[in-house]
Order: sequence, then structure tokens, then C-alpha cells
Amino acid sequence: MLASYAKKIRSVLSRTEARIFRKLDSPRKIQDFLDTLAINMELGARTYMSPRRVLSTGEAHCVEGALLAAAACAYHGARPLLLDFQAAYDDEDHVVALFRQNRHWGAISKTNHPGLRYRDAIHPSAHSLAASYFHEYYLWDGRKSLRSFSQPFDLSRYAPETWITADQDLDWLVHALDASPHVPIVPKGNQSGLRPATAFEIRASSTVEWLKDGRRSPDGQWKNPRTIRQPRKLV
Repeated sequence: MLASYAKKIRSVLSRTEARIFRKLDSPRKIQDFLDTLAINMELGARTYMSPRRVLSTGEAHCVEGALLAAAACAYHGARPLLLDFQAAYDDEDHVVALFRQNRHWGAISKTNHPGLRYRDAIHPSAHSLAASYFHEYYLWDGRKSLRSFSQPFDLSRYAPETWITADQDLDWLVHALDASPHVPIVPKGNQSGLRPATAFEIRASSTVEWLKDGRRSPDGQWKNPRTIRQPRKLV
């Protein structure tokens, strides 16, 4: 089935797209490629671009990066899986692409901050992997906001042309991901005892990799958390 799906993907890609996907034959290479893409700041309007549009524009935010990563995995015969994180306090969600190696889970992630990044395949379950993001997931005032994560969301249920090469924004797909079954990450009764992130952690998390003008800052650029409107997610 997965080989058949990979064949369908190859049939809808352009030559240039296929050449890029052929090179992205491991999670590490996919992550390295995502890191070269500028962050989509959504300065004009919110977008949910397909992998085709991401390759065309050269920029992506977390959802768009995860979709591209999942498409590259599927091109090489792996199952295209997403993991969605849902948060409290009006914080934003984060989305990563999942992969498995030797029965262990890892994740590919597009983000502009030091946290919520790539995970090596060392986690025995998707729950273990999701929990590894918990302490990085907080607001600028230090409140830890991650509350639940989705079951692995399989994109192979959708025809490749509906999400990999679509010209329109993929709002329908994001809504389906949001509505999919999610699992609580904070044990019942433990929420009141959560320790906020420290000022040191918040300062370290305020570094950004990509600037609003599309330039990459090799050493990162500090932002003053006090000048950032709250709540805001560190992605």
C-alpha cells in the first residue's frame, strides 16, 4: 500500500519537485532541508501552504514544514504521519512530522526558536516523544501550556494531489487534524503543581533563527520577552 502511495506521489510532482524529494531520503536530510527554508511569518495573512507551494516560496511555518516532511517521507515509502500539539491559555498549536526507525519514534520540526525542534528516533512510543516537548512549550510569562497531543495522523488516507500539490490553502486538512483524537499529556491532578519556566529559560528561548526580512541570523537574535505581546507560542 505504501509503495503504491509513493508511486502516486511521484506521478503528481514536477521534475524539479521530484529531484528535491529524491535527495531527501532520510529524516536527517529532510530536517536539514527544512532548516534552509525561511520562516513563513504570515505577514499578509494566515496560510496553510501545500509542499508544492512551500518549495515555490522557499518558506514555511510549523504546519507547512511538517507537511513537506511527511510528503518527503511518503515519497520514499514511509507512512506520512503528523503529530499535533494542543495548548492552553490561548497558546497556538505546534505540528511535527513523525518517523520511525528500529521501532522507535522521532520527529521532524520547523520552528524559529531553540525549542520544539527535531527529535532523534529514541522514543519507544509517540507518547514518550510528545512528552519530550512538554518543558519547552511555554508562554513568555513562563506558564507551561502544552496539554494534549494527537494520535499519529496518517496523511495517506488523502490523495497526494489534495495536499502535496494543492494550489489552495489546506484549511480543511488542519481542521481535520485539530478534530482528530488527542491524548492528555498532563496527568490528572498534576496541573496545579507545574513549575513555570525560569527567566533564564525564557531568555534563552527568545533567540530567533530567521528575521522578518527573510535573512537567517547565524548566531541567532535576542528578543526582549517583555516587548512581545502575550500569550505567544515559542515556534
